[in-house]
Amino acid sequence: MKASRIAAVGAVSGIAVLALSAPAFAHVGVQPEGVAAKGGYAVVDFKVPNERDNASTTKLEVNFPTDHPLASVMPQPVPGWKAEVTKAKPAKPLESHGKQITEVVTKVTWTADGKGVEPGYFQKFPVSIGALPEDADQLVFKAIQTYSNKEVVRWIEVPQEGQDEPDTPAPVLKLSAAEDDAHGASGSSDAKAEDTGADAQNTAADASSSDSGSGDGSDTTARVLGIVGIVVGAAGVAYGVLAGRRRNSGAAA
Repeated sequence: MKASRIAAVGAVSGIAVLALSAPAFAHVGVQPEGVAAKGGYAVVDFKVPNERDNASTTKLEVNFPTDHPLASVMPQPVPGWKAEVTKAKPAKPLESHGKQITEVVTKVTWTADGKGVEPGYFQKFPVSIGALPEDADQLVFKAIQTYSNKEVVRWIEVPQEGQDEPDTPAPVLKLSAAEDDAHGASGSSDAKAEDTGADAQNTAADASSSDSGSGDGSDTTARVLGIVGIVVGAAGVAYGVLAGRRRNSGAAA
């Protein structure tokens, strides 16, 4: 009985460690570099992990919200990728710094020039956006991920509060409370707005390399923990079987 309990504990430990390491294999998501405050500007990263062992990610399409159109959308150049910006007329009148906006970005498509995101790696796609809406708590960016084997994954399901996360959730950007600096940026002159966008892009370039390094370390740690969990579970099962055989042999003698 004791051996069986030890085996069960070992197996449960392995499963628990694997569960803790699961975030390493995450879906397409979006996170701000710093703060994404209502009424302000921000640089956000669309993080794309490769979840396949036999194919590379070669294309990413990100659809921007039409219910809260953004007057300024500037993707940062990513080595090895070509960015294509799609624009359309906003559904309702939109102004920015006293000027009427006749076109807004509705989609940004990144296409790999080379191998793309290979198995075991991820890629960040930084974009400077603003001004963020003041009457919303979040922005939903539906994304489509294409692999080199022609497989397409549609990250378009909108997570609902109080419900389980869907299988293919859309990236959601949470907006924080408005800040004085954020309001100042949205009410400044055109020149200041352009400077803000340029500064944001420079910030993204500086942070990109350090973020990638920390992301690799996090993924590696999670995978190591997963392997340790499997080994612990297997050892527990083996010990239980061996102990049972010894007990049976003793009884037979």
